[in-house]
Amino acid sequence: MDANSHNLNWFEIPVSDLDRAKTFYETIFDVTLGTFDLQGTQMATFPSGEGKFVNGALAKGPFHKPGDGGAVVYLNANPSIDAVVGRIAEAGGRVLLPTTSIGPIGFMALFADIEGNVVGLHGNA
Repeated sequence: MDANSHNLNWFEIPVSDLDRAKTFYETIFDVTLGTFDLQGTQMATFPSGEGKFVNGALAKGPFHKPGDGGAVVYLNANPSIDAVVGRIAEAGGRVLLPTTSIGPIGFMALFADIEGNVVGLHGNA
């Protein structure tokens, strides 16, 4: 499947402390995020092209305000959503909805990240 066939093309999760948020997401997903600056916005990009994430980044800039109440982005938690959920509290986040069956399409969970954003997970148990 090429990038043009995804409904989600890019996502940005707003943060106030990029280093802290980067460490949090690297810990819970066991990945390494790359960093760059783009016109006054600091970004930490999720690895793409590995079948795990569509292109996206943590973003600290004038148009990015972390917190609950905004859009909820669901990140791919495969191969084990339970493993990702199990690392959230230790990394400084809060599980809001534990791994929950959504029938034939798998499982979901919701958490508050270290910046206060509500983020969703989708995957296999």
